[in-house]
Amino acid sequence: MTHSQVGASLGFDVTEPAELVLRIAAARPLAETLTVTGGAGTVDVVELPGRLHLVRAPRGRLTVTYTAEVAASGTEPAGVTEVERIVALRPSRYCPSDRLGGFAAAMFGRAGDDTAIVRAITTWVFEHLSYESGSSGPTTDAAETLLDGRGVCRDYAHLVATLCRALNVPARVAAVYAPGLSPMDFHLVAEAALDGRWTVWDATRLAPRQSLIRIATGRDAADTALETTLSGLLTMPELLITAVAGGDLPADDHVSLAELA
Repeated sequence: MTHSQVGASLGFDVTEPAELVLRIAAARPLAETLTVTGGAGTVDVVELPGRLHLVRAPRGRLTVTYTAEVAASGTEPAGVTEVERIVALRPSRYCPSDRLGGFAAAMFGRAGDDTAIVRAITTWVFEHLSYESGSSGPTTDAAETLLDGRGVCRDYAHLVATLCRALNVPARVAAVYAPGLSPMDFHLVAEAALDGRWTVWDATRLAPRQSLIRIATGRDAADTALETTLSGLLTMPELLITAVAGGDLPADDHVSLAELA
């Protein structure tokens, strides 16, 4: 069996002692290494449940390097639990499904069963949004993306999840490493619950879904951010991501059903 290789290198400038949470570790690695080095003081790193890493850093340069080997296939995806289904039907910070119910019903309410609805939503978002780096910010939600007609991967994923929830299809987002993505970066996709399984949908169509590697899952980007600053002051001037598939990249029509492991 061939294995995928992923990695992330993050460089921070810490101007005030900081406490931050990193979410860059693959969900199910076969092997991995995490190296964190800091400035003049000691860097304290604690792994928390959910593959989170809590970092307490002194002033100065903070460098984080992560590498992992991940099985390219063979892991059976889990089914949809009742708690997951309930959470994935609720509005959230970046997915205000309660505000887009009328639009969703008018546009997609007659598309057919849940699978046809999700397929229609994803195709519509792909066709009607323009992918533009820097076109949205950290507070942009799905309603703003719909009005603006442009965004990046997180905006595409948020809009797909929001429209699904507005039509009572449970939906969430997943942060992933994405072999084949260009330029390489962290990537966000949507997952919809269909027939008791989490199916993955990427309205950007920038990378094949079959080779995506899960990092984190949540209601929206607030749950899956690669870095969250809890206290202190810092900036992240350096970010380098690598993701190499084990073997050839698969072909993806982006309309058939696919699942993340």
